[in-house]
Amino acid sequence: MNKTTIVKQVKENFPSGLVVFLVALPLCLGIALASGAPPLSGIIAGIVGGIVVGYLSNSNISVAGPAAGIVAIVLGAITELGSFDLFLCTGIIAGIIQLLLGVFRAGSISNFFPNNVIEGMLAGIGIIIIFKQIPHAIGLDEDYEGNQRLFQHGLGVDKYFFRHIMESVENLFGSIHPGAIIVTLVSMGILLMWDHINILRKIKLLPGALVAVIIGILLNEVFKATGSKFAIGREHLVTLPVPKTLGDFKNLIDFPNFKGFLIPRVWVIGATIAAVASIETLLSIEAADRIDPKKRITDTNLELRAQGIGNMISALIGGLPMTSVIVRSSANATAGATSKASTIIHGILLLICVLTIPMILNLIPLATLAAVLILVGYKLAKPSTFLHFWKYGWYQFIPFIATALAVVFLDLLYGVGIGLAISIFYILEGNMKRAYYLSREELDDTKELTIRLAEEVSFLNKAAIKKTLKNIKPNSVVTINAENSSYIDTEVLEIIQDFTNVLAKEENITVNLVGFEIYEKKSHDNISRVSVKHKNTI
Repeated sequence: MNKTTIVKQVKENFPSGLVVFLVALPLCLGIALASGAPPLSGIIAGIVGGIVVGYLSNSNISVAGPAAGIVAIVLGAITELGSFDLFLCTGIIAGIIQLLLGVFRAGSISNFFPNNVIEGMLAGIGIIIIFKQIPHAIGLDEDYEGNQRLFQHGLGVDKYFFRHIMESVENLFGSIHPGAIIVTLVSMGILLMWDHINILRKIKLLPGALVAVIIGILLNEVFKATGSKFAIGREHLVTLPVPKTLGDFKNLIDFPNFKGFLIPRVWVIGATIAAVASIETLLSIEAADRIDPKKRITDTNLELRAQGIGNMISALIGGLPMTSVIVRSSANATAGATSKASTIIHGILLLICVLTIPMILNLIPLATLAAVLILVGYKLAKPSTFLHFWKYGWYQFIPFIATALAVVFLDLLYGVGIGLAISIFYILEGNMKRAYYLSREELDDTKELTIRLAEEVSFLNKAAIKKTLKNIKPNSVVTINAENSSYIDTEVLEIIQDFTNVLAKEENITVNLVGFEIYEKKSHDNISRVSVKHKNTI
């Protein structure tokens, strides 16, 4: 890549990189907090995810960083191992395993995720983003930033279920902060205008999110300077550690205790993190490719290798494990990213700002960031997406809506698993239905019958073919046509063989085989497996 191309990509992608940086900053801190890890560990993972993984990956939209999907694993592991420096060894192990998965081309499993399941996952995440940002938008920040579970304590319905819901609603609206609402509404207005007013959209190096952040900071500073009741307190702002000296900064970083490699449990946790992080990454990459305006395709095996290297480096310098994260990737695409330069820029900005101006970043109201994310969530869960799958029928809509609801009410991986299971059910059901299956009543007056086999006949069609052949009345003439078949399962061929050589002779049924390659053995006719095109050997 020449110098001119690099300069062009930086100019094109700086605004989107800036937006992703603003979104990623509180997410990195929130996930570190929820994981029971040092605050800086989340930022380190974000920096490595942006610069290292962004450079090595060939995804143009995806953004890597610490992920909410593995928070529970990380929190449990740190608690079990007793120290964060021992836990860092699990990150190195996870990285090595991911690197090997990429080398052995395990990334191809992403090709088996149906589009309706991926879109359902995106819609579910969009809904979660919206609902999880409402507390920040109205000044109630009980939950950690970056948490992607809507219900923290499950959905068990007991006699207190509805009382808990009512109490939650009362707490929500009883603690509204008017200043946060004003900042949210002003920020939302700026973001909407930036998207719809042509003159403003032409100011490419000044993204709407940055303007919203600046105005949000200025508004709150005015509220504080005038002693207004609208002033937003420390608890509703971004919280970043502020080292005053180089020694303070060094003290914020943990390094791995390599004695952890001698603990068997560390290896088990590392393998668990590798599995979950790899699945989440592949899901996010598939989703990122879907929302890429240019519809470019990411090399998933290269992505796994990049994530593996990133996780090893992150753990070596005190960072959390990372995955490709769809929230940041969605914000990246929405902000107009055209290449992976945007991801790298966001990582560089994280590094520069953490080293130089953490005190300024700590002035950003979470309400402003909530406005940015609410719009990201809406674009992921637009009503038009639901209508699109509704129009395509139940076969497409049910896996889509089931995935979305399961992601919202359970978890991302559970949601995708449920969506995949339903999709597989529909595939099996479709394969088991045979257009040539005829009931006994339909065959009662039939003297001549033609059975045209489909292009692919698998073992799933065995039962339908068996019933059809069983219901053919004696003294009939049957033509089994395999001219259009490129593949017929061996079990199906054996059924046809048994019918032709045994049942048909007993019932005086004349069988004409078309599209099969026939040969004789000394004792009897025989059917073998399909050879080359349209040659189904008998």
